[in-house]
Amino acid sequence: MTDPVLEIRGLDVDYGLGDSAVRAVRDINLTLHRGEILGLAGESGSGKSTLAYAVTRLLPPPGVITGGEVRYRPGNGRPAVDILDLGPEELRAFRWQEISLVFQGAMNSLNPVHTVRSQLTDVIAAHRPGASRAARNDRAAELLSLVGISADRLGSYPHQLSGGMRQRVMIAMALALEPEIVLLDEPTTALDVVMQRQILRQLVRLREELGFSVVFITHDISLLLEFSDRVAVMYGGRIVEEAGAKEIYRDARHPYSHGLLHSFPALHGPRRELTGIPGSPPDLKSMPSGCAFHPRCPKAFDPCATRVPALAPAPAGDRSVACWLHTEHEHGSGDS
Repeated sequence: MTDPVLEIRGLDVDYGLGDSAVRAVRDINLTLHRGEILGLAGESGSGKSTLAYAVTRLLPPPGVITGGEVRYRPGNGRPAVDILDLGPEELRAFRWQEISLVFQGAMNSLNPVHTVRSQLTDVIAAHRPGASRAARNDRAAELLSLVGISADRLGSYPHQLSGGMRQRVMIAMALALEPEIVLLDEPTTALDVVMQRQILRQLVRLREELGFSVVFITHDISLLLEFSDRVAVMYGGRIVEEAGAKEIYRDARHPYSHGLLHSFPALHGPRRELTGIPGSPPDLKSMPSGCAFHPRCPKAFDPCATRVPALAPAPAGDRSVACWLHTEHEHGSGDS
């Protein structure tokens, strides 16, 4: 495994303050390695987007980071940076140059009254004021070429582009300053399946060509299994399982991961019954006691309703799982 480029330790995020606060993200520990694609899976409301906005310090009010650290390690002899300690000016310089974000609903994120050229060159001008107009235009054309769009579309307005092209323009904008990390928050949700895979294959090619790292957030675990190196599964604001994409597919240890995998049809191999997951995700305002998944879990037993399992290394493989089926029996752990 390559050197870590981003380390998240004990990250907590609330919406609101005091006793009425909603605990949206709890005790997140993740490491992103250089050149890696890390997938983040889970149903709506599991905390995936909140985690992305917390890492980039873009949480909308009343979101508050209440604990933890997010350390960026660029290498090349430079010291690590705790993103949560950056001041406003430092943070403005840090974003887009070191870490960029493709927002959820990205194809509607472009300004409808400005051309593609204007929006791409504005990003470059804001962070590299010394660049000439010609250099900015050349870079904008290069960025469109990287994502498979002809440079003659620089003069187009967003409404003149297809949904897939708008999505690729947003990815080009995220790559404009050659960041080390790109966060993709549900980047292909509104697109058809064919266009989804075209864009993601292009992204994988760009990752291999440019060497950046990716955090890919989606509720569609089938996409993550196809395009990610590792997958972390979130539920109720916590990570419940983390492993290599192949390991998750072959042998998901957490019942929730198993349920996600059996909620979509396999494209290859024999037919299998779709079982899905009964019930609904928990209300973050009134979380169940113990393991948050236990009211929906077909394998729940005594400790699940009263104790929260810690995310701990599982035997036989490079993975972690937060489930009493493994922790209680195989590690003999007590309360967490």
